[in-house]
Amino acid sequence: MTPVRVGVFGLLGSGNLGNDGSLEAVLGYLRAEHPQAAVDALCGGPETVAARYGIPATRLHWYRGEYRTASRAGAVVGKGLGKLVDVFRTAAWVRRHDVVIVPGMGVLEATLPLRPWGFPYSLFLLCASGRLLGTRVALVGVGAAAIRERPTRALVRWSARLASYRSYRDSPSRDAIRAMGVDTARDEVYPDLAFALPTPRSGAPSGPPGTVCVGVMDFHGSNDDRDRAEEIHRRYVEGTTRFVRALVGEGRPVRLLTGDACDATVVAAILDAVDSPLVTAADAASLADLMKEMAAADTVVATRYHNLVCALKVGTPTLALGYAAKSDALMDRMGLAAYCHPAREVDADRLLEQFRALEKRSAELRQTLAERNLAAALRLQHQFDALTAALFPAAPHHAPAYREAP
Repeated sequence: MTPVRVGVFGLLGSGNLGNDGSLEAVLGYLRAEHPQAAVDALCGGPETVAARYGIPATRLHWYRGEYRTASRAGAVVGKGLGKLVDVFRTAAWVRRHDVVIVPGMGVLEATLPLRPWGFPYSLFLLCASGRLLGTRVALVGVGAAAIRERPTRALVRWSARLASYRSYRDSPSRDAIRAMGVDTARDEVYPDLAFALPTPRSGAPSGPPGTVCVGVMDFHGSNDDRDRAEEIHRRYVEGTTRFVRALVGEGRPVRLLTGDACDATVVAAILDAVDSPLVTAADAASLADLMKEMAAADTVVATRYHNLVCALKVGTPTLALGYAAKSDALMDRMGLAAYCHPAREVDADRLLEQFRALEKRSAELRQTLAERNLAAALRLQHQFDALTAALFPAAPHHAPAYREAP
């Protein structure tokens, strides 16, 4: 039998732990349910993906300076030429596959700054190529949000329309795509793909008693906040620093976590401002590393979406510094809707009040999270079953169905 040729696509291997965690979850499903599949990637960091996950990987963009600001004429010409070359490169890559999967990620949103000719353009090329060449393209467990900028909104809308399969990581994502004029009647909502990753084995806590994990982010607001991005960033860093300083003043050990390589600047700023041996920084290289840190903590306060996912998955009471509807939706689904705080307006005093209220209910909330995590695992099994039915109708079924490793 000829192996099914499966491609995975996205900003993978580029330093964002959430994106890579979504890829890891899909690779786990493919290896368990479709071990005969030949898998490769078109992605942002091909060297990292090939080394970490053992699959062939191709660079997403022809122009190597795609993510650098084009300040000189040569760079502008290179970027422009790259956009044209990528039309043919993407189509050629898609043509070699039976199925292409976009694993999770917020590929249909602009809750963080991005330009239409960046990833939205790349995603449109993928979905259009799939439709023209007869390759099934699946947007699996993706995030979406309302987009004001017309070019970006048009590219996202057409990408969603041209995809063969769509599912979302929360109801607001499906609602946003419907509001853009896409028929979502057959689209389902499932928990984020990262909930399918193995949970670290429980054991003796590795951190000091009372440790608080604080997940930080190089946050500058959304795509619509570019005119006040620096002000938003300054308020976020100052408010988070004040909160960390207050915890240290109470003798609490604080462990700073990141979710993307760019977050290191915020960690450095907090370490410099607080200057206490009680504040340390973790060097997490994967969602598994993040989950180990969070499982050993009493409480987590986090900004990045996949920091929240990791904390909730290991059952640690969590307070969200939310920057988009996806954070609020996730916290509500996991029973912690009362513990959300706006990342754009971090009020350290109010944050401390919410933090103390959260800790008072710690035992109760841990039980709630255990129940919600079980429900999430069952829903994700439905996701993988639906994906098999939609994308691999002729493939032999391998029992048992994919489930989270212990």
